[in-house]
Amino acid sequence: MEKPISNDPLHGVTLKVIVEKLVDFYGFDTLGELIKIKCFNDNPSIKSSLTFLRKTDWARKKVEELYVKSLPKLHK
Repeated sequence: MEKPISNDPLHGVTLKVIVEKLVDFYGFDTLGELIKIKCFNDNPSIKSSLTFLRKTDWARKKVEELYVKSLPKLHK
């Protein structure tokens, strides 16, 4: 029996990929305006953002929500 295909847009997508795609699309400046967290506004880097987001559920949730909302723009 085949496994059903997930409709979850986050299925199989790592946090690193999510952050990289959002940074490529928006840049840290805009990301910092959209999601008010220090790791996007104060000396931002992918590495420091991932460290913070892996420890901070509410911030990770905001980043994942922005990613899902941005998906149609990211795939153009």
